[in-house]
Amino acid sequence: MGSNFCYVQWGNESIMDIRPVATKPFAGQKPGTSGLRKKVDVFQQPHYLANFVQSIVNSLPRDQRDCLVVGGDGRYFNAEATQIILQVLVGNGIKQVLVGAGGLLSTPAVSHLIRKSNANGGIVLSASHNPGGPGKDFGIKFNNASGSPAPEAVTQAIYQNTQSISQYLAADLPPVDLAVGEEYRFAETTIKVVDSVDDYAQLMQSLFDFDKISEAIQSTRLSLCFDGMHAVTGPYATRIFKDLLGLPDRALKNCVALADFGGGHPDPNRVYARELYDFMMTDEAPELGAASDGDGDRNMILGRKAFVSPSDSLALIAQHHQSIPQFKSGLVGVARSMPTSTALDRVAQHLNVSCYETPTGWKFFGNLLDEGLVRLCGEESFGTSGDHVREKDGVWTVLCWLSILADQQRPVSELLRQHWTAFGRSYYCRHDYEGLEADKAQTIMDQLVRNSGSILGRTVNGMTVSDVNVFSYEDPVDGSVAHNQGVRVQFDDQSRVVYRLSGTGTDAATLRVYLEQIERDATNQGADAIEYNDVLGEFANHIAQIREVSGLSQPSVKT
Repeated sequence: MGSNFCYVQWGNESIMDIRPVATKPFAGQKPGTSGLRKKVDVFQQPHYLANFVQSIVNSLPRDQRDCLVVGGDGRYFNAEATQIILQVLVGNGIKQVLVGAGGLLSTPAVSHLIRKSNANGGIVLSASHNPGGPGKDFGIKFNNASGSPAPEAVTQAIYQNTQSISQYLAADLPPVDLAVGEEYRFAETTIKVVDSVDDYAQLMQSLFDFDKISEAIQSTRLSLCFDGMHAVTGPYATRIFKDLLGLPDRALKNCVALADFGGGHPDPNRVYARELYDFMMTDEAPELGAASDGDGDRNMILGRKAFVSPSDSLALIAQHHQSIPQFKSGLVGVARSMPTSTALDRVAQHLNVSCYETPTGWKFFGNLLDEGLVRLCGEESFGTSGDHVREKDGVWTVLCWLSILADQQRPVSELLRQHWTAFGRSYYCRHDYEGLEADKAQTIMDQLVRNSGSILGRTVNGMTVSDVNVFSYEDPVDGSVAHNQGVRVQFDDQSRVVYRLSGTGTDAATLRVYLEQIERDATNQGADAIEYNDVLGEFANHIAQIREVSGLSQPSVKT
């Protein structure tokens, strides 16, 4: 690793050194679907974070260490973690580090900054929609040079490094002031502090017709209530929705970013964004309601007295893509994660464009986007985005809906009804069984496959099980294969139940059960999806023996 000391000049003041720090591997530093997520006190252990960052650097070829982006969602420990990361990056001689002001950048903003700056990648500090604060969740992931979450080959290389690491390089730096515009030079490294919001806001202005949206707002034809959930999107929402589009202050709720998200759970769904949901179900509600999550990549979309499921949101954006300037030239192709409803498939068939079904995890969309095979992607877990970045993008999704409403001049509820009449309604919801012992969760999955023969031919709600299979995915670009991505129980009318173990939490295991019934009768499309799927949910519990194996009588959350 070189000599023990490398002298570094801090302005005109003191001299510091770069030194190798002896360390040992930590067990369990294997990145999951969205990076490495643990409780914050795990990350606070001496050397824990530095080990992982050094492993990231070790996994990068020598000629790919010129420029890295660093930013996070501002949750508890974000500030301290940013300083540790800078110490390791300077210690390793990364030529340039672009860091968000205050250590803050939304996840889609990191992706954009990587792409705009031709950086070699970025380090994102976030546990996404998981709660923050002392004793809560923290996370870190690496995004590659395209702005996409690192693919399996890279995360595996990082993990292998964590298993054998014996030392990391760290610069003995004083706390770096992360004020906008500051720039520092340490030996071979330049650290630049960038505006966390500005570049992203400019990108949005290039993709959407802000004048048209603003005119609709000023004419009172269009209104919005946005809940920032005290997360990183607050400043972005303020700049874009208030300063640039002219929405009043009252349109923005909880837009001051807090390290503990105000004590709430920064997951934009009907459970954790209940206040917004309840308000949008009243006569006083604006035309559009929306919320975003901890790191700004997820979204919830609501109309007045209308909940838009993430799957339907994705399908309607595809249907009305001509209302969005970014997609005026057409979609070419679209993609969804396997558990996401098939509503998008039917729109794609209508538009005569390809529709790809991938495993859960935004990294699986990366190759499709990079090769120009798709322009719009989405997941059922409240994530949607286009080809402008390589991450989910919550604020972008809200702008898509504002564009559609400004152009179509019809309420959300009417757009939904028209969509369902034309394409059928996917009554879709998700049951989460949280806090399962890992072996019990795996037992449930294994039993499903083992008992598939006895499940075939079973009936529920007039539907007959036609197939039970384990989903695997072969990437059409690089040929890589992802095995065991969930179990699908498919019915003869294209309805289905999907079972998948989640890799985004920090506590034990979470079993997610996805329910989808396709209703083509327009006179029966106005029910609540959770209630509509009650019988199917009981069937799904029964055939998987969830209650018997887990001891849980009911799902922890229904969304």
